[in-house]
Amino acid sequence: MTTVLRTTFALLLATVALAAAACGGDSGSVPSGAVAVVDGTEIPKSELDALVAQAKRSYEAQKQEFPKAGTPEYQSIQTQYVAYLVELEEFRQEAEELGIEVTEKDVDAAEQELIKSRFDGKRAEYVKALEAQGFTPEEYREKALEVSALSKKLFDAVTKDVQVTDAEIAEYYAQNQSQYGTPESRDVRHILIAEKNGSEVDFAASKRKADEIYSQLRGGADFAALAKAKSQDPGSKDSGGKLTISRGQTVPEFDKISFELDTGELSKPVKTQYGYHVIEAVSDVRKATTTPLDKVRAGIRAQLLQQKRNEDMQQWVEDLRKKYEGKVSYATGYAPPELPEEPTETE
Repeated sequence: MTTVLRTTFALLLATVALAAAACGGDSGSVPSGAVAVVDGTEIPKSELDALVAQAKRSYEAQKQEFPKAGTPEYQSIQTQYVAYLVELEEFRQEAEELGIEVTEKDVDAAEQELIKSRFDGKRAEYVKALEAQGFTPEEYREKALEVSALSKKLFDAVTKDVQVTDAEIAEYYAQNQSQYGTPESRDVRHILIAEKNGSEVDFAASKRKADEIYSQLRGGADFAALAKAKSQDPGSKDSGGKLTISRGQTVPEFDKISFELDTGELSKPVKTQYGYHVIEAVSDVRKATTTPLDKVRAGIRAQLLQQKRNEDMQQWVEDLRKKYEGKVSYATGYAPPELPEEPTETE
């Protein structure tokens, strides 16, 4: 369960720190004791130190060596956390403008949801997993769950007007018919003969042996017994060669003959890339079915709604980055690396 918490915290970082490199201002505008200033709000170095210390404890809890200060690996961790803190402050400022406030009740709800969904409602297991990652419940509430609650409230506020129309649902249903239908199917049984010449199938030898088996079956031999004794298909031989297949599920040659046979009819040996098969149709062909739109409408609506909400949120975050261009200053040594400019087309 410890991996769950590590993943949860990493996802929270990714959710907030979507832009690793933001345009910053002059480092001289950042006071001593701060790593950055976001539109007039200082981010104390103590917040960065706390995150780095927590990361170190997490490494130690997993018996992993934490990068030494001054190494590129340490610098990378520190830079990621600074970017995270900057974007978290941007989120908080936007939340304030939107009138969003995260209460203890919101954090309680986030904690309970995590315990319910990941730990089967067992708080003791949740606390144990936290300890394995070097967290106390109080630290995790502050560093992860509060951010989770903030992110959820922002997401809900930004995407509250998103809707899915009946036309969009119908279009999706029409374009994804394969998801809502069951193809033709039937029960068959087969015996695969795949004599080998080294690592390759010896098709001539396989054909001779398959012809012999076909003759034995035509003469009244027991199919299941022959399949168990002679078939070289490990997936079906122990069940007497039985398979339930759907149209298009098997290789073309096998598929074609299997659905052409009359019920109870035995095929002559059929060549595929695997060797030669003797096939018997055991059941009638079951007709293809399609689930009506009305039965899947709610599910499609929920899927499309989440997709559109995610897209709206992503656009909001991109717009947020642009809004704060020139409003973020970093202390010397804490600015994220500059991203290369996108190449422009030349004539």
